Amino acid sequence: MLDKTRVADFLAPLLLRLYLAPVFWVAANNKWNPFDADSSLENTINWFANPDWGLGLPFPEVMAYMAWGAEYFGAIALLLGLAVRWVSIPLMVTMIVAATTVHWHNGWQAIHDKMSPFASPNVDGAIERLDRARSILQENGNYSWLTETGNFVVLNNGIEFAATYFVMLLVLFFVGAGKYVSVDYWFAKRCIES
Repeated sequence: MLDKTRVADFLAPLLLRLYLAPVFWVAANNKWNPFDADSSLENTINWFANPDWGLGLPFPEVMAYMAWGAEYFGAIALLLGLAVRWVSIPLMVTMIVAATTVHWHNGWQAIHDKMSPFASPNVDGAIERLDRARSILQENGNYSWLTETGNFVVLNNGIEFAATYFVMLLVLFFVGAGKYVSVDYWFAKRCIES
């Protein structure tokens, strides 16, 4: 019975690609938007280079261009389903670098949550700051309007998202772009028929 579901097995890699493409597109364009004359990779290079308030990475210019290129062209390739297994490799490397250099010291969680088994040691201080911020907003602002579309949270900036994206990319690395809705599929089909 489960074998009959294989007719739709192209959906899983397609949905992974459609989920990840805008994630990497936004990440790349936050580093540098080549269609915006005011945009520059300079801020990212400075952040990669500076050991005091940045990452202190070696070869920051090269690293910035590599990260931007992996994300920018990777997003396009994921969307098209083009060379998905190959493009997953630099994107996974980018996620490893992000997890270990930017997020690792913050633990697992992206957002502080005291109830989580992976709660950061800083969670009590973060919750205290959040409660104080809510109190200030309730006293001095239109709190119902401010929270109309969601609650305020304290960002922990842990490895959660980088690890999740890595796992999704790992699946695409092993599975590929999927059937029917990918350039890879039609290219392979044409090569086999020739």
